[in-house]
Amino acid sequence: MALQAGIVGLPNVGKSTLFNALTAAGVEAANYPFATIEPNVGVVAVPDERLVQINTVIEPREVIPTVVEIVDIAGLVRGASEGEGLGNQFLGNIRNVDAIVEVVRCFDDPDVSHVDGSVDPVRDMETIRTELILADLQGAERRLERVTRSAKSGAPELVAERDVLEKIVAGLSSGTAVRDLGLDREQRRIVGGLHMLTDRSVLYVCNVDEDGLGGNAHTEAVAEVAAGAGAGVILLCAEAEAEIAQLDADDRSMFLEELGVTEPGLHTLARATYRLLALTTYFTAGPKEIRAWTVRTGATAPEAAGVIHTDFEAGFIRAEVYTIPDLLAAGSEAALKAAGKLRVEGKEYVVKDGDVLHFRFNV
Repeated sequence: MALQAGIVGLPNVGKSTLFNALTAAGVEAANYPFATIEPNVGVVAVPDERLVQINTVIEPREVIPTVVEIVDIAGLVRGASEGEGLGNQFLGNIRNVDAIVEVVRCFDDPDVSHVDGSVDPVRDMETIRTELILADLQGAERRLERVTRSAKSGAPELVAERDVLEKIVAGLSSGTAVRDLGLDREQRRIVGGLHMLTDRSVLYVCNVDEDGLGGNAHTEAVAEVAAGAGAGVILLCAEAEAEIAQLDADDRSMFLEELGVTEPGLHTLARATYRLLALTTYFTAGPKEIRAWTVRTGATAPEAAGVIHTDFEAGFIRAEVYTIPDLLAAGSEAALKAAGKLRVEGKEYVVKDGDVLHFRFNV
């Protein structure tokens, strides 16, 4: 699935350094604004211990993890909603992603300039939040003006859109993000074409120095704001992650031990981003490959089959389903089947995270 999370933030907070570490794409990372002009897209594997567990029972030729797409977007500055900096281009790029990973600078270093002259992560978060709200408000007001005129005809669909837009404009005017307005599924569908920036889920990434991996005053302030917004927070050191990404396995383990962590922060970020996009993982397993597949949470078995190939969805007959714990307990697929732990599910079955599926279909 081509779902994307966009890395955003003010200039010089470590976005491109983080992106480089995630994707080894070699994107320019410089100590001045707009080192990234065009959005760079990278595909990042999502570490999943369940692949290893399946592989203890089934030995394929290949093990393939699921991935997320990460977009590195040029830094935003105050006034972006009015076209400052790369404002319009920046905001347009954000509209194209499904979720936002906001990098917040949480380290002090006099050698790394800050666009506002001092390190204050809460102020930085509010700058980006304000610009996104203002951009949404401009778009919603323009649309409301047009729809209000058209709704005088009494057409139910136009009246419904007008009512939702009035709620959105009122909320944005008071500083409330669209995601916090309590819109139901139908209301979101009505205004979906506006691609509201503040309707996207947000994950805050506190970029710290190595001494800050256990937290500091800056990260505590970010966590307090994020908790109030219902957003997630993770801590990592982008500079250290970039170095870790270049090391071999032995040196990587030693470096992680020195940092006092058990795995690279990028693994945590990849998993958190995956959850942010509201995705579910299911697995297929056989002698050719063990593979993790991505579907939107709530997908049915035929929809999950369609991720592999559209013919699988069109000709779907049934899905044979088992769990990884049952596979591990049985020791083989044959023993699992003999124990009656393989279920047969039809078209209405909603795929659960961690399911192992075999699809039966007509070609």
